Amino acid sequence: MMLQINDLNAHYGAAQALFDINLEIAAGETVALVGANGAGKSTLLKCLLGLHKATSGTILLDGKDVTKSTPAQMVRLGVALSPEGREVFAHLSVLENLQLGAIPLKLAKSEESSRIAEIWTRFPKLLERKHQLAGTLSGGEQQMLAMGRALMAKPRLLLLDEPSLGLAPLIVDEIFSIVRQLARGGTTILLVEQNAARALSASDKAYLMANGKIVEQGKSKQLLNNPALRSAFLGAASDDNPAASRLGAAGLTNIRLEKPDMHTHDFMPKFQDEQALKDHQLRGLKWTVSHAYEGSSQYRQKFDEAGISPGSIESLEDLQKLPFTSTEDLRSGYPFPLRAVPFEQIVRVHASSGTTGKRKVLCYTQKDLDDWFSFFARSYQMAGVTPLDRVQIAVGYGVWTAGMGFQMGCEKIGALAVPLGPGNIDMQIQFLLDFQSTVFCSTASMALLMAEEIHQRGIADKIAVNKIIYGSERSSRSMRQKISDLFGGAELFDITGLTELYGPGTGIECTTHDCIHYWSDYYLLEILDPDTLQPLPDGEWGEMVVTSLCKEGAPLIRYRTRDITRIIPGQCPCGSLLPRHSRIRGRSDDTIKFRGVNIYPSSIDTILSEVPGLGSEYQIHLTRDSAERDHLRLVVERAEGVDDRRSAELIHEVVHQVKKQLLVSVKTELMDYGSLPRSERKIQRVFDNRIQDEIV
Repeated sequence: MMLQINDLNAHYGAAQALFDINLEIAAGETVALVGANGAGKSTLLKCLLGLHKATSGTILLDGKDVTKSTPAQMVRLGVALSPEGREVFAHLSVLENLQLGAIPLKLAKSEESSRIAEIWTRFPKLLERKHQLAGTLSGGEQQMLAMGRALMAKPRLLLLDEPSLGLAPLIVDEIFSIVRQLARGGTTILLVEQNAARALSASDKAYLMANGKIVEQGKSKQLLNNPALRSAFLGAASDDNPAASRLGAAGLTNIRLEKPDMHTHDFMPKFQDEQALKDHQLRGLKWTVSHAYEGSSQYRQKFDEAGISPGSIESLEDLQKLPFTSTEDLRSGYPFPLRAVPFEQIVRVHASSGTTGKRKVLCYTQKDLDDWFSFFARSYQMAGVTPLDRVQIAVGYGVWTAGMGFQMGCEKIGALAVPLGPGNIDMQIQFLLDFQSTVFCSTASMALLMAEEIHQRGIADKIAVNKIIYGSERSSRSMRQKISDLFGGAELFDITGLTELYGPGTGIECTTHDCIHYWSDYYLLEILDPDTLQPLPDGEWGEMVVTSLCKEGAPLIRYRTRDITRIIPGQCPCGSLLPRHSRIRGRSDDTIKFRGVNIYPSSIDTILSEVPGLGSEYQIHLTRDSAERDHLRLVVERAEGVDDRRSAELIHEVVHQVKKQLLVSVKTELMDYGSLPRSERKIQRVFDNRIQDEIV
């Protein structure tokens, strides 16, 4: 812990202001101290900074007792205060006020100038008013000046006392945006606020004060989003009866929490055990087979040819009696394949990208859409997205499922959607800065493109993104790590889905980041051998085959997705009862067959990600010479900053590892970092030029 306050008591004469206060702050945390006027918040800050002497108890900074330190000593130890009411020196200029913030440190002129330049960068409005008297600034500008003055000490622990006090809502937005930027830059912050919603949404954990005592503490998001905690501390009060909540009883009648009803929504299934889920699945399977047989001529023909009727399904094991459905069935039934409801019940169609042949078009009833948006909200919930988040959606809109799914799921969970669509990097960056989006949704390639742009512009500490939800293509471990690092430490979540099965959102990575949970209450998942189409035991890699359980417009029965994955047995450490599979490894129909060896592109991903000095971008080129011999050439980027003189060493290691792990020889060519193309859409990485004529 950077700061520990133990059993702290304080008095003003005979009146006791603090009662046995215990508080901890870890390095890099933002901690909110919430309470009404007179709760003791400012007294605690004064004791911490040495402006008021505690009666008893201890204050430890980095484990050392600083209880009796003076304000100047505390500043030199890395603690600075932005006080309540700003307290700027009205008859001094903005520049002179900033200079006062570093006086206890006795800095050299060059270092002082350097720090002032950093303040100008963080607060451009102050630079514009450099020589203006502080007393003539607006309230928001004075607050920026007070914060800038505190930052002149380059504090390891910044104390912010009521930064929103007396400011207009738009200015408060700007101030809290700066608070988040400071936190992302690594500054440890103790934030004292009456505005509970603001303070809790901007902090990691919180202490709730009343009458000089800590009455409650916990993670800030839990205090805001957990229904029981909200009822106990925040949500039960009304304007007529503020004392109905514990904070209301403490005098916090100014709490306004956005979208209160959204906080009580839970999109996870209510099944208590595996048997209840299986009973639900069997009911759904029976309904789906009957619905498909009665409503779809395509399915009826398939079932009749296989000698199957709706009555044939008596258990989940009977699923294996049913015939398979494939991409060819969708294309042969174009434009309304597998349709099982009258046209008047269809409210929408979506389609795949159609990169080969006719597009795969699927129709939806209103219930299909409602189901889709609900389990997409579940995906957001599993990733920890809440109504307090701002979700920037950088995936395709239109006939594709992606944009609509991400947006409607976002709105279903109650978060703020920023529906930008793909591309337009300048606008994406502008919106990240202006709207302070906390979640970014895109393909993995778009996320990498944005990450590199953020790094180039040096704005990682100025954006608020803490989660990236990506899908639509595979990504290596090194690529994920690079995206996270360049985004300033954002957490990545791989989301799955396909147009045929509603769209994206049919499963998502959980916070353990080693699996994908899939929504087994909406569809069944089988893992089959791609060649024999026989079931494989849990843990073995095979082709994912899906069967919908409640899809009306175009039900799917044993649809061959061609995606390669495996079931992970046992319950996830995250605590969810929902089953899980591994991230998609590849596809059964895009395997590279080279000199008798089947190679998944993800195998190349894995090998390259384990060679230090290589970047995450690569291309696989397959060619055939006049002697009909196949050749495989890898074109790989060096990592950023890696010297060209290491090329021979890196090439040798790549060739060795590919030969060792895949049993094939390859030629390898290294390129400078940034040489290979980036795109906001899927990046083509496999170039198979062995067959030049048309395939008939």
